[in-house]
Amino acid sequence: MKLQQLLLNRKKQQKILLSTDNFKSENANLVLAFAQRTLLEKVSPYDLLKEIYPNAQIILCSSSGQVSNNCTIEKGIVVTAIEFDKTKIIATEFDILSNNNIDDLGKKIKEELFSKDLKSVLILSEGSFINGTELINELIKRTNKLIPIFGGLAGDEFSFEKTIVGLNANASSGKIVVVGFYGEHIHFGYGSEGGWGDFGPEREVTLSDKNVLYKIGDRFALDLYKEYLGKYADELPGSSLYFPLSMKENSESASVVRTILAIDEVNKSMTFAGNIPEGSLVRLMKGNIDKLIDAASTAAFKIKTTSKEKVQLALLVSCVGRRIVLGDRVEEELEVVKDNFGENTILCGFYSYGEISPTQKNVACELHNQTMTIATMYED
Repeated sequence: MKLQQLLLNRKKQQKILLSTDNFKSENANLVLAFAQRTLLEKVSPYDLLKEIYPNAQIILCSSSGQVSNNCTIEKGIVVTAIEFDKTKIIATEFDILSNNNIDDLGKKIKEELFSKDLKSVLILSEGSFINGTELINELIKRTNKLIPIFGGLAGDEFSFEKTIVGLNANASSGKIVVVGFYGEHIHFGYGSEGGWGDFGPEREVTLSDKNVLYKIGDRFALDLYKEYLGKYADELPGSSLYFPLSMKENSESASVVRTILAIDEVNKSMTFAGNIPEGSLVRLMKGNIDKLIDAASTAAFKIKTTSKEKVQLALLVSCVGRRIVLGDRVEEELEVVKDNFGENTILCGFYSYGEISPTQKNVACELHNQTMTIATMYED
């Protein structure tokens, strides 16, 4: 596997950040390009990328911060090209705006991607309209819970206006891109950690509809949430990124984090990136900068890799909420990941509206929020 990483500015000027030995742009199979949504709309970089990498599947995805191997959040478009030596890939796209039937997405993936030598699946989805829980549940069902799935939901800086994704075209609203990796020579590692701390009592969800939460116990959800936020309540919905919820579907379940995407003052409800089912147990969470950075390090450390001296790619998908809380120290969570992996691992990725990664108890995947989620890949 060979890699190249470019930085494109608003004038489409290129700066090569790195190229591994013997990389040839005409042999690249897969290109991942991340940038702020307004920058992607202004630059429309697809034609240029197609000229540089004529034989690659090219994916563009809007972000809340694009990560380069320099352990920085770049202002330009970060483009990472992969030249596989022995691995086949197949990519497909689905438009959730023209067809919001999630079953049809599942059928398309099963028909076009599923085969006995499918090793793992990457998904980069628009993050404005999709219910992340329904998305991953459909993917798990269609792959028979046997295939690890990783990726994330596109971001929109801190605007929450719209997100855009594209496959072999300039990015646009409503697109979901799925890539299958095939063969015995490609190897993956996965890690995901949050670092947020719970506070306040655990309470039961008594009224919800998929990812819309109406009542916790006998209280309207938004009223209770505002009570705990205190002075931060006046800054909603933006301040909600500082205070996500932890959720367990039942007392025996592992907890996952859910980020609030919107609030409804009329119905006193909150809309989340994933489902909050009735009967589940929730607690408020708050962030500590040092613990968030430590969690990023732990996510990298837990990935068991046997790549040794081989070139490896690490796709980092971290939550926009983490970027806001970390502030000027945000690049420290990238640096600790790099420190764990070493110089032979090339970093790319983005800050997202939701992270998708396998868990220890679920070989397929789980929707995460407010985590640093990492997927590594290398060929032998």
